[in-house]
Amino acid sequence: MKRRTFISVLGVAMAALLSPAAPSTAGQPPQVRITNIRRVFHNGEHNAFTDLVRFRDRFYLTFRSCPDGHMVHPSASIIILASTDAKQWEQVHRFSVDKRDTRDPHFLIFKDTLFVYTGTWYCGQTSPKPQDYDLNQHLGYAAWSKDGAEWHSPILLEGTFGHYIWRANAFDGKAYLCGRRKKDFAVGPRGEGSMVESAMLESDDGLIWRTRALFQEIDGDETAFQFEPDGSIIAIGRRGRANAQLVRSKKPYTQWERQELDRYIGGPLLTRWAGRYVVGGRKTIGDKGPTTSLCWLVEDRLHEFAELPSAGDNSYPGFVETGPNRALVSWYSSHEKDATGKPITAIYLADLEIVD
Repeated sequence: MKRRTFISVLGVAMAALLSPAAPSTAGQPPQVRITNIRRVFHNGEHNAFTDLVRFRDRFYLTFRSCPDGHMVHPSASIIILASTDAKQWEQVHRFSVDKRDTRDPHFLIFKDTLFVYTGTWYCGQTSPKPQDYDLNQHLGYAAWSKDGAEWHSPILLEGTFGHYIWRANAFDGKAYLCGRRKKDFAVGPRGEGSMVESAMLESDDGLIWRTRALFQEIDGDETAFQFEPDGSIIAIGRRGRANAQLVRSKKPYTQWERQELDRYIGGPLLTRWAGRYVVGGRKTIGDKGPTTSLCWLVEDRLHEFAELPSAGDNSYPGFVETGPNRALVSWYSSHEKDATGKPITAIYLADLEIVD
């Protein structure tokens, strides 16, 4: 396929945005310096819902791009960019699904293969009205590659019909997905809200899925999860517009502990950096409006260390640890405007460094 090189554009201020916390001491999380804030992709379409990974010595960045905007449209597609230095990027793959809206792509490295998973709303030939969205018609698809250059897609994921698939992870030779679904696949309106469950789906090959457990039985939503060395799960679960929850379970994942956090988190991220947990996503606190922030998770509490340049439609960060004290974060936002003064929705990156 024809490749294009996307050169990083300095579209935002370079100044670091730091929380005003004192230098870290025992029991206190460290401060983080943020540098090289840059816009890396904007094509005039609505670009959103990012994820990052490093595979075979290259960085990969994925997101949804749609000429018709944020909502559900059959014109949406998934873009995958690659880079050796996280500065210059080239498109290595782009795919769509006929009559479906593709969104929320997420990476998973599993069995020496790089997967990109996307949830898809059924649209038909035209964009449906919000009242006509039907979670029961949702279906997961994937793209996958052994080398990051030759891609196979779109591939239907067996066992995901009626599930809005989201973040993925792997442990002990099996792959796992978060999949939102209506309780009992109830027939009726769209079905968002209290009747939605967040299921944990399991797979042996990354393509055929079955239900393993439930992250949430009520008000299920986007869930980011990690595995501890013993197989225990720690997760951050969005709960619609309410405060997010910290979720834990041990094998065989039949008993779950759920603790409410101090804020709403949209498009949650949960990852490890320098032996600590990082939580990211959209926050809405006070009159400032929605912004994308990053926090340390310490003793089950959030300690914010960064608020990234963002406003309006934003969040859904991706994250890659690039060294013991360094990392790379991606997100999308609509805080910038084009030459006519119209807001754009673009993809951004920043470098992170622990400074104490």
